[in-house]
Amino acid sequence: MLSVAEKSRRRFVEETPLGRTRRARKIHRILADTYPDAHAELDHRNAFELLVATVLSAQTTDIRVNSVTPALFGTYPDATSLAAARREDVEQIIRPTGFYRAKAKSIVGLAQALVDEFDGAVPASLEKLVTLPGVGRKTANVVLGNVFDVPGLTIDTHFARLARRFLWSESDTAERIEKDVAALFPRKDWTMLSHRVIWHGRRICHARTPACGACPISALCPSFGEGEIDAERARKLLRFELAQGRPGGGEAKADGGPDATRLRASGRNDGEKDSRTKDDGGEVR
Repeated sequence: MLSVAEKSRRRFVEETPLGRTRRARKIHRILADTYPDAHAELDHRNAFELLVATVLSAQTTDIRVNSVTPALFGTYPDATSLAAARREDVEQIIRPTGFYRAKAKSIVGLAQALVDEFDGAVPASLEKLVTLPGVGRKTANVVLGNVFDVPGLTIDTHFARLARRFLWSESDTAERIEKDVAALFPRKDWTMLSHRVIWHGRRICHARTPACGACPISALCPSFGEGEIDAERARKLLRFELAQGRPGGGEAKADGGPDATRLRASGRNDGEKDSRTKDDGGEVR
């Protein structure tokens, strides 16, 4: 007898490319209603701060990064000051983020590159950003999309996991997932799509036990049944503002999903540890 997850997957085995595109865009519309406040959850005031914070976020949570960046940017507010910093001093500030020696080397190095090659300013170009130490396509797209309004897909561990669960891509590589997903959506949607998918991965579609029974897109998901399908038990798996029962996070619908109208989002990041997707020059997040 087939499991619920196997039955869900079978429904989409013979899906046409057009059908996949239509389903993907419908999922995005539902996620837009579900997470109307989705945004980058790394605290920042400018491109330099977001660039550094994103490099620091490898293999840790945004909450942890946000806990150290006030001291970091209070001491080194720009590329010029960070470029001149003693690496040992930077290591002590960012130590809670883990891998602090490698990260200190990267952020001091990228600051020096910004000073030497770009007059201390963060370039608004993917090709130039990826030449900086510790910066790959994911980090570059975060900065471009959130500071310079240049659309880009952020293929972090959450996005990669959900792209595979949704059958938007069957690849394990960030570069291929980015290419597959880009083909399904208009370029103008890429940045906000990234925020919404990542928020969904942090709040409902977790790595180990997704809250399938409390998911607003369960009817469109080929992986429905991989997690908890009982609505009541699934609601207990919700995180951040959804777990606290804020507006829209309450009653389950007949299809097992919650009322998707206005699940207000204001939380930060999660502490979920996950199988990691390699990106950004071999670093994982």
